[in-house]
Amino acid sequence: MASATTPPATAATTDTSGPAGDTAAQLGIDSDPLAPTVARTRHPWRWVVSAAALVLLAQFVHGLVTNPGWDWPTFAKYFTARSVLTALRVTLELTLWGTALGFLIGTLLAVARLSNNPVLRVISWAYIWAFRSIPMIVQLLFWFNIAYLYQTLSLGIPFGPSFLTFEVNGVISGFTAAVIGLALHQAAYSAEIIRAGLISVDPGQLEAAAALGIPRWRQFRTIVAPQAMRSILPNATNEVISLFKGTSIVSVMAIAELFYQVQVIYGRNGRVVPLLMVATVWYIVLTTILTVAQYYIERHYAKGAQRIPPPTPLQKLRQRIGELAEFGPAAPRGATR
Repeated sequence: MASATTPPATAATTDTSGPAGDTAAQLGIDSDPLAPTVARTRHPWRWVVSAAALVLLAQFVHGLVTNPGWDWPTFAKYFTARSVLTALRVTLELTLWGTALGFLIGTLLAVARLSNNPVLRVISWAYIWAFRSIPMIVQLLFWFNIAYLYQTLSLGIPFGPSFLTFEVNGVISGFTAAVIGLALHQAAYSAEIIRAGLISVDPGQLEAAAALGIPRWRQFRTIVAPQAMRSILPNATNEVISLFKGTSIVSVMAIAELFYQVQVIYGRNGRVVPLLMVATVWYIVLTTILTVAQYYIERHYAKGAQRIPPPTPLQKLRQRIGELAEFGPAAPRGATR
């Protein structure tokens, strides 16, 4: 009579269902000691290039610190001087007014360019074509010398009697002429930026909103604008930064903005390089502030595309510090318990 026998086990199985197995799986470590290990990829040339870059950077910094031609004491003396800060305020005012008026006019031009009215489309296109063709310095000098063409301006009925007449020189000062020139020049570029953002929105969404009976203003405010801003913001910020630096061109009109004031100072004491560094560092500081503001505004409008906004650099740093504190320096990125 045959007896039933149990076949011998041919392979050993490893149970990784316990806490140790869970931890090993989360950390990306194979709990089987006989399993093959994956060798790390070595990048020797990456370290060579990094070392060479650090050496060049160290040489540059050493030259900035030790070269007497930079004249850092003079830089420190004038960096926060009253005349420089006053000129910096003028630069910020020019940027603020130029940006606000430029984007306001640019929005109207973009809407006119996208309208069904052929007259408005042609006028908008002609404005953008003309003001993008003429250099900014020519536009500024034209508005600065507008009194040569029109000594007086009047308000009244077109081709009829006027109700109010005033002298141009008494109304349009050098600062006002600079604001007009910067704003009209900026409007031509901002109009195309805004138009590109508006046409980037899928028209099917507007059709769906209209089918649901949503009013047109609410469609624009809640559907078109948030999506268009994701396309408008990067280019718009570039234009604002370019306008901020471009205000230095109004120095040809003898307006005491930052670059003009720096020229006046080094024209008296002959310290050209440190005074140019004063203007350079202020431009860098304020451009950095605008760049940081751009990042957080873009992050705000990213909520429409992502349920969870991307982490900020500070949040990424805190997350990495927490990982190192919990798992040690060998913890893989994104490791959690």
